[in-house]
Amino acid sequence: MHQEIQLTREVSAIQIPSGDSLVLPAGLSVFITQRLGGTYTVATSQGLARISSQDADALGVDPEEDKKKQEAAIKLQDAPLEEQIWAQLKGVYDPEIPVDIVNLGLVYDCGIEDIGGQTVAAVKMTLTAPGCGMGPVIAADAQARIMTIDGIDDARVELVWDPAWNQEMISEEGRMKLGMI
Repeated sequence: MHQEIQLTREVSAIQIPSGDSLVLPAGLSVFITQRLGGTYTVATSQGLARISSQDADALGVDPEEDKKKQEAAIKLQDAPLEEQIWAQLKGVYDPEIPVDIVNLGLVYDCGIEDIGGQTVAAVKMTLTAPGCGMGPVIAADAQARIMTIDGIDDARVELVWDPAWNQEMISEEGRMKLGMI
């Protein structure tokens, strides 16, 4: 996974952990440190950056991963909306931690509301640290994934800080992935 790659073209990215936008030039050497949730965390000489799946070709990444995600989505089509929402949230990752936000215990509440005749997904989530600059990016990723579900008209992802997150909130699956058990 930590193979040096030269970007084949200029790529828009988000600096980690500040959340600032930046442009990585063509020819820049990077190392993919994580590829989860359809995004890629890369190490550059200036630090870590997050590249979206739409720019995976600049990394020389095989689009087969997207095909697998589409197949999984087809299997979930007939599931209840709330189950589909949880499945989408399990595809959202903090770019610094290789565990999805659900198994990290960051999602506190997930429900469906009827607001003015529209089906709205309402999610309350937190972050591992209140000062994380990636918070709005992670929340936007969650919202974008939820909006791919047929039957959802809107998604509202709210960042909350009460109760404060702690490592006890990590699921058993998450603990296993992190080598905590």
